[in-house]
Amino acid sequence: SAYVHIPFCSHRCGYCNFTLVAGRDDLVPAFLEALAGELAQTLGEPQPVDTIFLGGGTPTHLTPQSLEQLLQLLSHWFKLEPDGEYSCEANPLDCTAQRLELLRGYDVNRISLGGQSFNDAKLLKLERDHRGSQLVEALGRCHENFPRVALDLIFASPGETLAEWQADVARALASPVSHLSTYGLTIERGSAFYGRALRRELHELAAELQLEMYEHTIDELTARGWEHYEVSNFARPGERCRHNEAYWLGNPWLAFGPGAASFEHSADGRTFTRRVNHRSTTTYIRKQRHGEPLVSESEQLSREDFVRERFVFGLRRLDGVDLAELNRWWGSSVRGLFEPYLSRYIERKWLVQTGDTICLTRAGLVISDGLWPDLLGDTR
Repeated sequence: SAYVHIPFCSHRCGYCNFTLVAGRDDLVPAFLEALAGELAQTLGEPQPVDTIFLGGGTPTHLTPQSLEQLLQLLSHWFKLEPDGEYSCEANPLDCTAQRLELLRGYDVNRISLGGQSFNDAKLLKLERDHRGSQLVEALGRCHENFPRVALDLIFASPGETLAEWQADVARALASPVSHLSTYGLTIERGSAFYGRALRRELHELAAELQLEMYEHTIDELTARGWEHYEVSNFARPGERCRHNEAYWLGNPWLAFGPGAASFEHSADGRTFTRRVNHRSTTTYIRKQRHGEPLVSESEQLSREDFVRERFVFGLRRLDGVDLAELNRWWGSSVRGLFEPYLSRYIERKWLVQTGDTICLTRAGLVISDGLWPDLLGDTR
């Protein structure tokens, strides 16, 4: 799998603390040159891949000319398998016929729209630059061009009511999408919302209301035949995001661009390495130009760290975790690594074990964020 980070946006939304630059389109040519250098140095020769994901930032913020330059570059270095998945994140306002045809022409077969809501008042609060009608239009154009269309929605926006969220879910179900990612708004350090929250200008919704919104999403989508296959992700049958599943299953992936994180492990399962590029786009460009290392962080994970992470990320998938497979990575029974928490969580009916498979229950699903620190060993 390959992830490519395109760090450009028209503006930074209030809730966003991602690696991006807004209003610096003058950097695009230098970024593409730096990306070409990173790909050449890292890969050496074209590589077959099962999945490609273009994220950001907003890849579709690039002009059609720059977007085509990017797609040509990637088509040289990555040879997508015949049944491969090629995803690109998109902003509704960027979904012009020219851009969508370009993406389709370079084998992109899955579009992920960062719509967040159909509600104009909510979009304004989130500091998005589109309106609900423009999202509907973009979804229609994407559906005409691509076999798979995904949509991101945010719930628990400041002041949002349960009825307003229910309306967003209903609009999404009535749209031509095959995948939904739903995220409760979190106010993260580094976002504009964080400063407003510190000044008490912005308040998170009550936890009880957020839970109602989440449970409504689960009930409504599963009742209509959608798979709830990961804590925050839902898909029509056969429409799961294969790229993200590679992350959750602990498979290796390569990542390119500012702030991009790669994960690799050796074939013999002895070494596990996570590398993260410099987050600053200007630093990334400068270092590539001067032949300096792009990696700002490199971490060798112990076998225990890897197994713990694979267990927790695997539990986020509602298919659960296969203990027999983890035993092979660990070299013996892995269960003791997670005690006494594993038995405690099963006793409290937050987890359930069937044979070698451990899964979250519905009760565990809604409190899952509180389970991870113990299972990762953070409190030991």
